Amino acid sequence: MKFDSEMSVVLVSFLTSFFAVFLAAGIVIGVPSIASEFGMNNVVQNWIITIALLVVAVFTLPAGQISGKFGVKKSLIAGVVVFLLASIGACLSFSTESFLFFRVIQGIGGAFSNVASMAMVVQAIRPEKRGQALGFTVTGVYLAGSLSPVICGFLVYNFGWRAMFYFVVPFFVLCIALMILKIPGDWKTYENDKIDSIGYLIYGIGILLFIYGFTSLMNTTGIMCTVIGFMLLIVFAYYETRVDTPAFNMGLFRNMKFTSSNVAALCSYLAVAAITTILNYHFQYVRGWNAQMAGLILIVTPIIMAFMAPVSGRLSDKIHPQKLAAVGMSIATVTLVILVFLDANTPLYLIVIAMVLQGIGMGLFTSPNTNAIMSSVPPNETPNASAAQSAMRTIGQTMSLGLLTLVFAWIMGSLKLSGEYAGLIVQSSQIVCIICTAICIIAVFASLVGIKSKDQFNT
Repeated sequence: MKFDSEMSVVLVSFLTSFFAVFLAAGIVIGVPSIASEFGMNNVVQNWIITIALLVVAVFTLPAGQISGKFGVKKSLIAGVVVFLLASIGACLSFSTESFLFFRVIQGIGGAFSNVASMAMVVQAIRPEKRGQALGFTVTGVYLAGSLSPVICGFLVYNFGWRAMFYFVVPFFVLCIALMILKIPGDWKTYENDKIDSIGYLIYGIGILLFIYGFTSLMNTTGIMCTVIGFMLLIVFAYYETRVDTPAFNMGLFRNMKFTSSNVAALCSYLAVAAITTILNYHFQYVRGWNAQMAGLILIVTPIIMAFMAPVSGRLSDKIHPQKLAAVGMSIATVTLVILVFLDANTPLYLIVIAMVLQGIGMGLFTSPNTNAIMSSVPPNETPNASAAQSAMRTIGQTMSLGLLTLVFAWIMGSLKLSGEYAGLIVQSSQIVCIICTAICIIAVFASLVGIKSKDQFNT
């Protein structure tokens, strides 16, 4: 790769991915402190993480068309600026409502950052190097995930939860400067398309009602929201096939490799996203550790994923990426089987083994799966493919945390999370892991479905 063009794009994508995920992952460590300051119960507490992911899911598809029309670099800069301002706003929060408001704004910035950074890499990097480049971008995600528990644990323990948000500010400023000064061009693939405002509206309301309802299935309102949201998503899919410039090109799903890889991504994140929160609750509430100690242990999984991501990315340029993805999800399934039996008496070494297996499994899965999605579409459709890949990730993560919220509310009601209710926390966590194990098995089969398809990769 030439440093002045391709390598610069990879570096910027790495940095923006790193620092966006750094805060998104690190906030898990700060949740107990934030909830304590604002007096949140366990349901509201879980929304600290979920609400930003929900907003990312709502804005991801619009971000695909908008970044393709106005340029992926411009969209990436805009996304980082919004995320930066929202981080400062979160530091200044004075109530539950104000804090969650700025988490919503962070979600909007995160949606554009996620889509534009991935699309920029695919547009700028040659197909034969694409898997390796995507592997480095994914490494930024996992490296952030590995460092954030330690750094954020230290910051929260010694300086309070606001220190997490202040810490990322100078790095986001650096990312903006690099994009303006080091990347002269931009990439536009939908420049002449009209913005599909009606499609955005239908999708946004549909996904919002569906995921919100999913977290509230214990009451009639939640069931109604889920059903109405699902129906609106069906209407959205039909509507998109009838307009000249759709918010999302539904025709891409005719490609079985694209479809099966996206389904596998959705199921994988739905299955594993809640694991970090479960382990954090286990360490802080069940075992009584402080945030700093919990962060030191939680580093295990993401640091292994950071090591595996570039390796599996290079392998996916040579070996069928869906085969590698299936192997990775099979290993991740073993992790969930172990955690089904997690309780106060589980030896720490067994938990660490489970975390190591999760790191290896997801490290083998994510880069090849991303390569399969991004390489199964024509070059001009990369913003749409990036939006789909990001949507599957964020919807899966949001539903995973929604499942966590649902089960905890079912078992614990509106009780505040604390060591006093360690038995109920253990029971809730075990139920979540049983459900996620079944979903993980589905992800394995979804990875294998498209292998025999006659659809070709764009390589």
